Amino acid sequence: MSATSPSPASPASPASPALPVLHADCSNCFALCCVALPFAKSSDFAVNKAAGTPCKNLQQDFRCSVHTRLRDKGFQGCTVFDCFGAGQQVSQVTFGGRDWRAHPGTAGSMYEVFPVMRQLHELLFYVTEALALPAAAPVHADLRLARTETVQWTSADADALTTLDVGALRGRINTLLLRASELARAKAPARKRNHRGADLMGARLAGADLRGANFRGAYLIAADLSGADLRLADLIGADFRDADLRGADLRDAVFLTQAQLNAARGDAATKIPATLARPAHWSA
Repeated sequence: MSATSPSPASPASPASPALPVLHADCSNCFALCCVALPFAKSSDFAVNKAAGTPCKNLQQDFRCSVHTRLRDKGFQGCTVFDCFGAGQQVSQVTFGGRDWRAHPGTAGSMYEVFPVMRQLHELLFYVTEALALPAAAPVHADLRLARTETVQWTSADADALTTLDVGALRGRINTLLLRASELARAKAPARKRNHRGADLMGARLAGADLRGANFRGAYLIAADLSGADLRLADLIGADFRDADLRGADLRDAVFLTQAQLNAARGDAATKIPATLARPAHWSA
């Protein structure tokens, strides 16, 4: 089967399908992130959990018993995970509202589909962000085609989704995102530093002018970025766990996600895009 269009067995899709919701709606999800995914005991998780095994904190109503105390209970990793809306898409669209408890026969397939759907929704998030960049207009037409194809895949059936070469799709879309990033960052007045994939754990970058810098996939764990100017910096895949963003300027940062903000430390002086929310654990 080709990785460029959904299987003929999948539901029919309109020529311009509606964009699915790209933020989590846990009330319409069967707690798939709490069951399908594994996690290891670490600073992010208090215990080990195998894939396909419900978390010990999961209740019968698919709600978390320690949701308001996750950080205190050692489950910081849960507070920074974002499915980009894939959970409710799998629960309510792919499986039509049939949950894995009442319909145990769906469990294995549901757990297999969820990570695929999450990647599709993540790609849609980034494509949508790229389409909002005026400077990236030269690739907008190709981005719209990629978005339409990806949206069609989100409506495919479980069998089609499990055979999708999502890596190939991601590769094609990433080429467009790279070009969109280059076009956007070209507008930055500062010298554009290239830190793609760099190990910057604990780096001292306080007050640095990082406008237009490339931090794709960079390790910024516990880095000091307080007061830094990160406008128009490409932050796709950058690891911000425990990074100090107090007083930093992230307005117009390229491909910044809510999960990245949630993983970092910030304060009331941190400037963030209007489309994202200030994390509750940030200092006043």
